[in-house]
Amino acid sequence: MSNEFSRPIDDRYFDDYVVGSTYEFPERVQVTEAEIVAFGRSFDPQSFHVDPEAAADGPFHGLIASGWHTAGLMMRLYAKHYLSHVASLGGPGVDELRWLVPVRPGDQLRLRTTVLEARLSRSKPDRGLVRTRAELLNQDDAVVLRVEALNFLAVR
Repeated sequence: MSNEFSRPIDDRYFDDYVVGSTYEFPERVQVTEAEIVAFGRSFDPQSFHVDPEAAADGPFHGLIASGWHTAGLMMRLYAKHYLSHVASLGGPGVDELRWLVPVRPGDQLRLRTTVLEARLSRSKPDRGLVRTRAELLNQDDAVVLRVEALNFLAVR
C-alpha cells in the first residue's frame, strides 16, 4: 500500500494515478448530531435522520446520517486530498455506491482510495479516465461507504 503520491495535489496529473495504488489520508471528519439533523431536515427528512427520540425506537436504534450526507463527506475528503487540483476535468459518474454501516453522531471518518483503472481517452488524447474505489472508514476501521468513482484528468 502506498501512503503518498509522488507529486503534490497541485501538480498531479493523469499519469500520477497508478493502477493498484492505495492511499489512506489521515484527516478525519467528525460527524455531529447537529449536522446529521440539519442535513436530514434539508435533504432526507426521514425520522431516523431528523428526530433522535423517534430514531431510538426505529430500525437503527438511534440517529444516523443520511447516506447522501455520508457521500458528501466522502466527496469533501476526496476533492481535498485525492483528486488533482490542477488536472481534474470532472467525471461521468459513479458506480456501485454502497452504504455498509450506519454513520452515527460522534463517528470520525477518514478516506481510503485505490486506483482500479487508468486509461487514456480514445476520443480526447489530452485526458485519461481514472476509476477509483473510494471508501470511508470510521474510528473502528469499519468501511461505512464504498463507491467506484470515475474522473477525467488532464495528461501532463
